[in-house]
This record gives sequence, C-alpha cells and structure tokens, in this order.
Amino acid sequence: MAIWDQDFVGEVVPGYIEVNPDGLGNFQFGYVHCGLDWRETERGGEPVVEFSFEGMDEMTPTLGRGWAALTDGQLNGMFCFHHGDESGFTATKQR
Repeated sequence: MAIWDQDFVGEVVPGYIEVNPDGLGNFQFGYVHCGLDWRETERGGEPVVEFSFEGMDEMTPTLGRGWAALTDGQLNGMFCFHHGDESGFTATKQR
C-alpha cells in the first residue's frame, strides 16, 4: 500500500483483495474490511476492474471506490475512501 506500511496492512490478517467471477469480492487490510461490487471495463485500451466498496474501518462504517489492473502477474490499483484517504496498492496472487 502506498500510504500504509506492511505492518499495518497485516495487523489483523494478511492483507488481501479478492475479486470473484460473480462481480462481487472483498478486501481487508489493517482494521478495514469491506465488500466489493465490481465491473470490468477498459482504461487506455487495457482491461481493468472498477469497483465500489462498503464495510467497516474498526467500528466505523466506510465506503468508497477503486480500480485494479492485472499487469505482469501483479494486481495494481487504487482505493479511494469517500471523503478520506486514497492509496495505491499492489497485490500478488497467493498459491
């Protein structure tokens, strides 16, 4: 994550993002745990997913939007919290 260190990202569980074939998914990093609703689209002629998310940050409801693109085996993207932080991220598929 661009603005949070790896110790925070893995504070509760190893940080993850999961994008399922049914257009739903979820992510967790630190104390933030949210469900995703995603759609496939293109940016600059390349396939990406754009998503909205809603869930909890500790005990506070949170929501926002983001996007992700698979490049060279890594998922790169951005989380944008409504009226809050924005952070880029890179995720690697776990086997």
